[in-house]
Amino acid sequence: MKRWLAAAALPISAVLAGCGEEDEFEVAVIPSQSIGEMETGLNLLEEELSEALAKDVDVEHYPSYNAVVEAVNYAHVDLAYFGPVTYLAAYEESGAEAVITQEIDGDPYYHSYILTQPDAPWDSLDDLLENPEEISFAFGSQSSTSGFAVPGFELLERGVYESESTYAFAEVRFTGSHDITANAVAEADVDAGAIDSAIYNALLDDELIDENDFKILWESEPLYQYPWAVPGGTDETAVEEIQEAFLAIDNEEILQIFGGAEAFTEASHDEYESVLEAARAFDLLDPEEIDD
Repeated sequence: MKRWLAAAALPISAVLAGCGEEDEFEVAVIPSQSIGEMETGLNLLEEELSEALAKDVDVEHYPSYNAVVEAVNYAHVDLAYFGPVTYLAAYEESGAEAVITQEIDGDPYYHSYILTQPDAPWDSLDDLLENPEEISFAFGSQSSTSGFAVPGFELLERGVYESESTYAFAEVRFTGSHDITANAVAEADVDAGAIDSAIYNALLDDELIDENDFKILWESEPLYQYPWAVPGGTDETAVEEIQEAFLAIDNEEILQIFGGAEAFTEASHDEYESVLEAARAFDLLDPEEIDD
């Protein structure tokens, strides 16, 4: 991998500088996990795509969700890996199109979890919310589907969360990524937190967290797995080549970093309509509101 984009706050112009060179196939990946935990798999993905597409491929782990949306909106990259909400923002802004996702346990679905400690006095979300003024709560990124939008919408409907500054909890924090949320819950830095179920299970499989440190209080309805999307107007032949390249990948080190996937599978825009209500409730489809 030619370069890694630091997770520090960078201007979008700096992030996009040098992207989209004609002789390279550029791929942008959201910061769903810390860079160190994804680096080996992304390097291997870069190698496999380079061979399959017969061109140089540069896979970048971007510092923010906003940077990935901007990159695909302006076609500075050829492919981008999003959360569903982030993808919907790019779709509405520039016509980005989902083409690939991943299968886990035989299905292209995942959930949002709300976790607490195993010895906590709550056994359900109803229990947790009996006295919300005593609870500290963690979301991931403000642009994350399972780390914020879906659980946030559930809490909005239950009347305990409205916005970053208006809520019934003692404290609400945004950690920026799912693995940081998991560690915050495990270490009891917060009473409860929202996380992507596939990433949670992948962290368990990699022994980066211990199942004995958690209790699941709530599980969302099934959500379609994170999409890989091309910029609007991408040639159909190019889309087919990308799909073929991903469908052929069976390297476990690559698949594991995408929620412990078993394989890649084709996707389309239709599968992501179900999260629109939550995204719109928090104005997450407005490019100006995407977390950076």
